[in-house]
Amino acid sequence: MDRNRNGSSIDGFVPRRPGSQVGGLRRISNPAKQVRPIDRTLHTGSKPSAEIVGQPRPNRTIGRSSIDESLRAIDEATPVKKLSRKERKQNKLNARQRRYKKAKRTLKFATAIIVLAIVGVGGFMGYHVLHASGNMFQGSIADIVKTQPLKQDENGFSNFLILGTSEDDPGHEAGNLTDSMMVLSVNQTSKQAYMFSIPRDLWVDYGQACASGYSGKINVFFSCSNEGTDKASEQDRLKQTEAFVGDIFGLDIQYGIHVNNTVIKDAVNAVGGVDVNIQGDGADGILDRNFDWRCKYKCYLVKYDNGVHHLDGDHALYLSMARGDTAPTYGLANSNFDREKNQQKIILALKQKAISTGTLSNISAVTKLIDTMGDNLRTNIQTSEIRTLMGLASDIPSANIHQLSFYGGDVNLVQTANENGQSVVEPNAGTYDYSEIQDYIAQKMNPNPVVGEAANVAVYNGSDTAGAAQTIADKITAQKMTVTTIDNAPDGDYAPVAIYQFTNEDTATAAALKKIFGVTPKQTDTPPFDVPAGTDFMVVVGPGGVKTSE
Repeated sequence: MDRNRNGSSIDGFVPRRPGSQVGGLRRISNPAKQVRPIDRTLHTGSKPSAEIVGQPRPNRTIGRSSIDESLRAIDEATPVKKLSRKERKQNKLNARQRRYKKAKRTLKFATAIIVLAIVGVGGFMGYHVLHASGNMFQGSIADIVKTQPLKQDENGFSNFLILGTSEDDPGHEAGNLTDSMMVLSVNQTSKQAYMFSIPRDLWVDYGQACASGYSGKINVFFSCSNEGTDKASEQDRLKQTEAFVGDIFGLDIQYGIHVNNTVIKDAVNAVGGVDVNIQGDGADGILDRNFDWRCKYKCYLVKYDNGVHHLDGDHALYLSMARGDTAPTYGLANSNFDREKNQQKIILALKQKAISTGTLSNISAVTKLIDTMGDNLRTNIQTSEIRTLMGLASDIPSANIHQLSFYGGDVNLVQTANENGQSVVEPNAGTYDYSEIQDYIAQKMNPNPVVGEAANVAVYNGSDTAGAAQTIADKITAQKMTVTTIDNAPDGDYAPVAIYQFTNEDTATAAALKKIFGVTPKQTDTPPFDVPAGTDFMVVVGPGGVKTSE
């Protein structure tokens, strides 16, 4: 490696000259520039004195007494200052403030953890609600925080048409037919509700061409009114079917709901099953083997004694479809009418279980229910009306939900018939004549409960005053009650007014009679004398029961 002429190395260090020794003095070429040594004389006071570092100065040594004095000072306890009452109080306050600040920091941390958990769950729930509500309800999801009243008719009722299909059942033929049809009417003010099933075989005039012609069974109309598969087509089908059914039954139907088998099955499972009081038309209960092909005829999917049974989703679904149309069977002699009654029982049991178990507060159950309905339920209910619906579901007791039937007991408004070789259901008033059915619904759903009960009242004159029975009857009919008999009572001694009640129901009528006459009806199975069959109340007016001025 080449070196500089001045002999310096490449890294900047100066090499030792030849012949020099480590620690040796360098030869000074210019003595004038020689650095003078530093004066290290220690000056004390005014006299400089040369002292060696580390040697004690004369007369300045530390004696043993000085050391002992310092050690005694260390051992002595530092005197504690006595605090005043005000100072002690201030110290306690400062300590509390320090503890509060520490607790506040801990609380903030815990709150942050809780908020994160809520946000996580809320986000998870929000995803399900957003996904499902887009299918289930109409309007913006942002409106779910609102509480908008439901649309209602001139009598204050909000009417829902509920349609059930089996399109999600691969083994079910004609799954697009609405084999389950029901109307639910709710009064938001009186908290009264009414429900009735529509016979799926009711013979109707479609008013348009369907696959079965211009007339046929009512369960065909929904599918023939529109064949589209998108959401707009579904909404159109609901709207057309609402109007069509409303015209037949004399109702202004505002809402439509379309469900399939999965909704019933999974909704029942979501609440842990339902308890249903199953009653056949005989002492043996019910049996329908029509569903046992699913398990090679060995499982008896619909076989129950009379009484209350706990049903899971699958068994509730099979019961809702059972009508005893295939032998061997028993207990379902009324076929579709029995099936419709059981469907109503399942709906009511589901509502009661959901309320009693607090399903709406169970995240797992609600999530499952929302997922199920989001994929299998379609409505034209607005998101802004959901909270109102939830409130009504909680506020209306089961005792205020009245089940109406067009067939059975004292009511027989329809009958089976044959049309074009098909077994169908027609009104007793005649084909396409639904006037009696409409009058029955209007009477039962009248805001005045006395009109809805439509109790039969018989009035008898047990006094010497001519026309007394008619005077009493006029008072009764003025209160919207039905007087079926006006006659003279047999000879005897009678109280001014006596009222007899032969039914445990019709409580509104009993209250109205008591208000008119100031007499409490006497419940009995034995009237003081014979009355026509079907009489619910008997009013006997005796001497003094009617004033001459009346």
